[in-house]
Amino acid sequence: MGIKEYGEEFMRQRFEQFAKRLLKNIFQVGLFENPYLDIEETKETVGNPQYMAAGYEAQLKSIVMLKNKDNILPLEAGKKVYIPKRYSPASKDFFGNIIEESYDYPISIEIAKKYFAVTENPEEADFALCFIETPKTGAGYDPDDLASGGNGYVPISLQYSPYTAVYARAISLAGGDPLEDFKNRTYKGKSVVASNIYDLFMVLDTYRAMDGKPVVVVLNMSKPTIVGEFENYIDALLITFDVQTQAVFDALTGKFEPQGLLPIQMPANMKTVELQYEDVPHDMECYVDSEGNTYNFGFSLNWSGRIIDERVKKYVFNKDFPLK
Repeated sequence: MGIKEYGEEFMRQRFEQFAKRLLKNIFQVGLFENPYLDIEETKETVGNPQYMAAGYEAQLKSIVMLKNKDNILPLEAGKKVYIPKRYSPASKDFFGNIIEESYDYPISIEIAKKYFAVTENPEEADFALCFIETPKTGAGYDPDDLASGGNGYVPISLQYSPYTAVYARAISLAGGDPLEDFKNRTYKGKSVVASNIYDLFMVLDTYRAMDGKPVVVVLNMSKPTIVGEFENYIDALLITFDVQTQAVFDALTGKFEPQGLLPIQMPANMKTVELQYEDVPHDMECYVDSEGNTYNFGFSLNWSGRIIDERVKKYVFNKDFPLK
């Protein structure tokens, strides 16, 4: 198509320019001109205890504590804990590969036993630990929607329960792909539900099973999440970003005091997500929990309460974007 419109010479020059830009990043880190490994140097680097300790510390520092009702955390090691198993229905990954259904512990139960006495009976437990993932609602495109007469584009929801895009744009900003015979990619009025909605059910079922005893949720987050669907039923909430299970338990038991800050806003609902401006930062209505804390950018707790340190003063309480 490019040759037809601009000629072969122009397109060749253009693609060579693209290639140069792409390869420059690779050359800058020495992946081409020095591709061979020095085995002895590798032995000194890979698995180096100093590097491993630094990496583990970075994982610990990334953990964010958003809720700690009645200072339930840190938990006392050795106490009885109930960790519900997670059900994952059959689904597809980003590339369309089938992921079989499963029902198993969401973390290494052997590691959990090094910190607590694990029981499968919530009546015997002193508290419960629920490990869940961010709502998974796909990549925003569904071939089935296209096959049924739609444009193929569907909502990406940040909540677990069914969501209908009532407040989405009627006319999308994006569009005009030469392989599509339309320009409007709107998903207004369409619905989607998280494939891991059972994470939500697990938390609510655990709340009922514990009958008033503490419930702690560890949310492994890859994007903002509408925590209002379960927050009112739990006593503590930790946010993690693919850290080791051991790091989570070190934080839960007080071996390491949480110090990570919330790197994004946690929206109150999907309406504020749909109505936000693409070119304006921090313009969403943020979720307010049962303790009165607003889950805004830079918010977090440690054992003493809200973290107010130099990071917060610099990135949160600043003249350009003053946040609460």
